Amino acid sequence: MHLDHLSLADISRRDVLTRCGTGLGMLGLAGVLADGGVLRAETTRPSSSALPLTPKNPHFTPRAKQVVHLFMNGGPSQVDTFDYKPMLAKHHGKPLPTGNLRTERKTGAVMKSPFTFRQYGESGIPVSDLFSKTAAHIDDIAVINSMHADVPNHEPSLMLMNCGDGRLPRPSMGAWVTYGLGSENQNLPGFIAMCPGGYPIVATRNWRSAFLPGAYQGTYINTQHTDVEKLIANIRNKQLSAGQQRRQLDLVRSLNDKHLETRAEDRRLDARIQSFELAFRMQMEASDAFDISGETKATQAMYGATTHGRQLLITRRLIERGVRFVQVWSGGGQPWDNHNQLEQNHRKLSADWDTAISAFLTDLKRRGLLETTLVQWGGEFGRTPVAELPALNGRDHNHYGFTCWLAGGGVKGGQRYGATDDFGFRAVEKKVHVHDLHATMMHLLGFDHERLTYRYAGRDFRLTDVHGRVIDGLIA
Repeated sequence: MHLDHLSLADISRRDVLTRCGTGLGMLGLAGVLADGGVLRAETTRPSSSALPLTPKNPHFTPRAKQVVHLFMNGGPSQVDTFDYKPMLAKHHGKPLPTGNLRTERKTGAVMKSPFTFRQYGESGIPVSDLFSKTAAHIDDIAVINSMHADVPNHEPSLMLMNCGDGRLPRPSMGAWVTYGLGSENQNLPGFIAMCPGGYPIVATRNWRSAFLPGAYQGTYINTQHTDVEKLIANIRNKQLSAGQQRRQLDLVRSLNDKHLETRAEDRRLDARIQSFELAFRMQMEASDAFDISGETKATQAMYGATTHGRQLLITRRLIERGVRFVQVWSGGGQPWDNHNQLEQNHRKLSADWDTAISAFLTDLKRRGLLETTLVQWGGEFGRTPVAELPALNGRDHNHYGFTCWLAGGGVKGGQRYGATDDFGFRAVEKKVHVHDLHATMMHLLGFDHERLTYRYAGRDFRLTDVHGRVIDGLIA
């Protein structure tokens, strides 16, 4: 029996929500419930008919309109990628002259990079052969060699990089950006997180909305799949027509509005109905956005027939369609966490990414999208210049100094900003904390990071908490 055959007197509200699970609606509901089903109350509640992702104006004219975060989860080694340290070869196999900093695991002698660095572009920035194709774009890239975080552990460092806090349940950056800007496409989620092969460490907490309304939470896509119906579960409703689904949702909305009249502070029902509505609209556009078969053979060949090539080609299609924030992960777990066999593992990982990143930057630039798309590359921290015991073939976690880079969206490219010490262990010059990175990215998006706030539990929260400064040297 379908809902369009029933009246309000014939069926309970619980039955309505249960029956509306048929089709893509469950995708939206799963997104809301993915973080335990807990959404905090907003101080004022707009009508459930409002569209939370309606485009909004930032504080001032933005340089960037969209964000792509290329997440090398697990922690790539800065001294093997974008932070050239010739002193490592000189002291290879010997104790570090300055002594080892305190690390998560026991470390020993200096370990030279097994990769070859050379200079690229007019800027002459050294990059290892792991990212030789990406390095062709180095004059558009600002390499930040002086990043630092708080602790050498994955979980809090992932939370800090994604949510601005390593301990407490805070909204992710993607949620803050869509809360502040909305989205230019109401038929697709404003924030999409793509990770092939399952969840990364701490799973959905990386793209949560926390106390922000549930509409701003990231939508997870397992890009291990290539079939659109597997890539986006329940994308097509095989039982009901679009008209029947529309009547279902209208009935659910009327029930929810009546229910909310006596529960004005409860945002959970609003989050659910918005998820149902978005899921219904996605059926019109999502299949096309995630289907790369219509791209030319030359374009598909440029990106490469790999998972990350496919992910970044999809990302370009999402950016073209107005999705505000796209996060692209390396894979489930922590692929870049190479405590041993670093040479083999880093080479394989970079081979999967390098062609795809180069193609993505090329494609954005030739389509005029790089000017308004802010691209961030990096992990949650870096790795030590000394080897993890007992062998000289792997590196431990390093939060004292690591590298990320930015491109597009008003970034001043062709520069190395800041520096680590002679061995690449600790940031020593023009240090950039994760809060500073977030403040700078928000500035490029048109926001004063101290003013983009949300009142919850009696105080105004923001992405950078009570920290962060805009790094003017990174802005063109």
